[in-house]
Amino acid sequence: MIDTHAHLHACADPPKHLVARAREAGVGRILEVGAWPDSWREVVDFCRLTDGVFPILGVHPHLAGEADRGDLEQLRELNPVAIGETGLDYYRDYAPHDAQRELFAAHLELASELGKAIVIHCRAAERDVLEALARFDGTVVLHCFSSPELLDPALDRGYYVSFAGNLTYRRAGELREAARAVPDDRILVETDCPYLAPQSRRGRPNEPAYVVETAAALAEVRGEDPPELEARLDANAARAFGLP
Repeated sequence: MIDTHAHLHACADPPKHLVARAREAGVGRILEVGAWPDSWREVVDFCRLTDGVFPILGVHPHLAGEADRGDLEQLRELNPVAIGETGLDYYRDYAPHDAQRELFAAHLELASELGKAIVIHCRAAERDVLEALARFDGTVVLHCFSSPELLDPALDRGYYVSFAGNLTYRRAGELREAARAVPDDRILVETDCPYLAPQSRRGRPNEPAYVVETAAALAEVRGEDPPELEARLDANAARAFGLP
């Protein structure tokens, strides 16, 4: 199994303990997201020393007012497997919208230049996100999918759609409908830990080991055999992110 989106360094427990528990649960690979320049070197160093953990680096849209294009230049040397998470978040309004759009565009340009996948955060900004992505020809991963209105254009464009623990919540009927509609070769699963623990652990910190529960829920929703779906999720992630 693979967790395609984790924030190990934002968790209370040491990352090495989280990785060990993930392996005990059958999760052999984790994509660790560094969402702020000050975290990038630590994330890359940890990934270099830890088998099966790979870096994704970018600036979260909440922090767009505190970073600029110049910060992204470091990513050329750090060489993550993907760029992100980036995108637009108009729900929280932690950063000015124009600053978010400018930094999002910079991420897209860099990902295109480097030939990297782009990992997208979108909340209450669907129209602007789709407009920006229309000019991007590379691989797109919609992280922690929670915007059913994005589904049809995303599938038309061949984007990957990644589901997190909120898929398991009792009132997440629309998300489960979306999960049934995603093609076999475009579906992914993640934790977004320490956030969005699955229903049985809701209210407690999430961690990569729990991606197994979300994958099981995904298999049930789609009417698929769990081991077969897990194998497909792994293959999809390897293809999307260019993993060994």
